[in-house]
Amino acid sequence: MAIERQNGGNGQHRLGGLIERANAIVRAIAQPSLTQLVLRFGLAVPFWRSGVNKWDGFLQLNDVAILLFSSEFQLHLPGGPYPFPAPAAMAFAAGAAEILLPILLVLGLATRFAAAGLLLMTLVVQLTVPGGWPLHVAWAAMALGIMAWGPGRASLDHLIRERLG
Repeated sequence: MAIERQNGGNGQHRLGGLIERANAIVRAIAQPSLTQLVLRFGLAVPFWRSGVNKWDGFLQLNDVAILLFSSEFQLHLPGGPYPFPAPAAMAFAAGAAEILLPILLVLGLATRFAAAGLLLMTLVVQLTVPGGWPLHVAWAAMALGIMAWGPGRASLDHLIRERLG
C-alpha cells in the first residue's frame, strides 16, 4: 500500500510538472505585448480594408461609398429601419475613420482612443448589418481588450511614455 501511494504520488508529481512546463511554454508564447500587438493588427485590418475601398484618391470618396450610405445602408433601430442622416457626410466620416483609426492602432499611437472609435464604429456596423453579430462581437472584444490593457510595449504610446517619464 505504501508503494502504491508512493508511485501514485510520483505519477501525480510528474503530471503536475508536465502541466507546469506546458503552461510555461504557453506563457512564453503569449507574452502580453505580443498579444496586444496582435489584437491591434487584428482589429485594424478589417476596418482598413473597408476604408481603402471607399476612396478614389486623396479626400475623394468613390460613388459607390456615397451610394451605399444614401440608398443601401439603413440603421436598424426600433421602429425602423431608418436611412442614414446626411449620407455623403456619413460616408466621408466612416471612410476617413476606417483609414485613420487603423493607422493609429498599428502604430500604437492614441491607441485606446482609436480602439474606442472602432468600438463605436462596430456598434454602428451592427445596427446597419444586424446579421453580422458574431464577427462584430469579435471586433468589440478586440477593441475592449485594447482599451482595457493598452497598446503594449511595441507601440509609440509606450515609447512616448518612456521618453516623457
